[in-house]
Amino acid sequence: MYVVDRDFGFAPNPFHGVCTLACCKYGIRSTAKVGDWVFGMGGGRLKATGRCVFGMRITKTMTFDEYWADPDFLVKQPLRNGSRAMMVGDNIYSRPNAEAPWHQADSHHSYPDGSPNPSNIETDTRANKVLLSEHFIYFGSAAEEVPEGVLTEVGYTNARGYRRYKLSDAEAMIKWFCGVSFGRLNTVVADPFDFRESSARYSAGSNKILSE
Repeated sequence: MYVVDRDFGFAPNPFHGVCTLACCKYGIRSTAKVGDWVFGMGGGRLKATGRCVFGMRITKTMTFDEYWADPDFLVKQPLRNGSRAMMVGDNIYSRPNAEAPWHQADSHHSYPDGSPNPSNIETDTRANKVLLSEHFIYFGSAAEEVPEGVLTEVGYTNARGYRRYKLSDAEAMIKWFCGVSFGRLNTVVADPFDFRESSARYSAGSNKILSE
């Protein structure tokens, strides 16, 4: 579980029937495996503390190169003059061989002129791993409030970083999620909180949103 500070629909990217976490959160991406759960909780900036922005059970993992080359995920490659969902595509890294430097597509993690942002490349590629889920629900700006008793039982606090749990210790959260997601799996309930600013860029170096 972690706090979603910015919610553009980029990380995670819940569009096109698969929820993906391909950028940011390299600590989670480096250790998570198929069968694990990832929950994103709203933070103070979104005025959504205690509310769940998304939940996903990982059903597949891929390397950046596999993700880029897979025809099923061409739709996740960003198109900056496309729809909002296409603007925030997270399939942005590729390279001709394992020794070559990473190429970063013109994306939410590039500079406003579309050129590569080295700080984001360095941060994102610390974990050469993409998490994919076909067992998710993305609440977005309609983030669901998690009962206080559930948060207390899992010992969750609204803090920086992320928390890892044994499956047995997370039972209350998973049970709650399964209840609220019944009949709505693999859906985007509402737009991301920051969707109207989908053309903006983010830089890990300054930790700031950069306007076009």
